[in-house]
Amino acid sequence: MARVKGAMATRKRRKKILKLAKGYFGAKSKLFKTAKEAVMKSGNYAYIGRRQKKRDFRRLWITRISAACKMNGMNYSTFINGLNKAGIAINRKMLADLAVNDAAGFTTLVNASKKALEK
Repeated sequence: MARVKGAMATRKRRKKILKLAKGYFGAKSKLFKTAKEAVMKSGNYAYIGRRQKKRDFRRLWITRISAACKMNGMNYSTFINGLNKAGIAINRKMLADLAVNDAAGFTTLVNASKKALEK
């Protein structure tokens, strides 16, 4: 039986890495070894970035809600506490959208929160 040579598999593997490294500066896009290191590192950065994006958006939403609460004479933590006591379950993404696009609707939520805290 003839011996199987690995040239095709090796070439395919290297082309895959070099394709991912396309556009990298200097040897990182030309040489297999450095391209492989750069692709691995960029993959790690991308993985971390996908998780950081979730944190960053939550921080942005909270900042927007807090600013809208201050305009209605309340701070963020008491507003959220009042919503919980009132039994209003709405996520921060939607609250931030209301704060930016529908100030009157947000004001009604603030009033509901204040009413729940008074009880």
